[in-house]
Amino acid sequence: MPVESSKVLEKSFDFAVRVVRLYQFLTQEHKEYVLSKQLLRCGTSIGANINEAQAGQSKADFIAKMSIASKESRETKYWLDLLCVTGYLDSEQPHVVSLLEQTDELIKMLTKIVKTSQLKTKHSQLNT
Repeated sequence: MPVESSKVLEKSFDFAVRVVRLYQFLTQEHKEYVLSKQLLRCGTSIGANINEAQAGQSKADFIAKMSIASKESRETKYWLDLLCVTGYLDSEQPHVVSLLEQTDELIKMLTKIVKTSQLKTKHSQLNT
């Protein structure tokens, strides 16, 4: 497993734990179930797809799973932003700022992994 993949796998797992805890907070303290459920679904899906990519049957399968993880991380950002704008979360709170930064970091990492993998695949196809 490439170092970059194991790093993003670890970061996505830590992120998923934070998302689960945030979901618990939102449902217990705010009785908010709709937006938080969307956040829970996509926020935990990031790591699940990265984990699946590690056992991909082919390079194309790896890229597809990592692309899904990238899309899920962008969706997570959307739900976090929406929760902030609607007042369920305070975007000034350090834990929320940290969570948003972590989301941005995952988006950047996954985008880089997908683009690099796609370039390597194209390059190897041209050389065969």
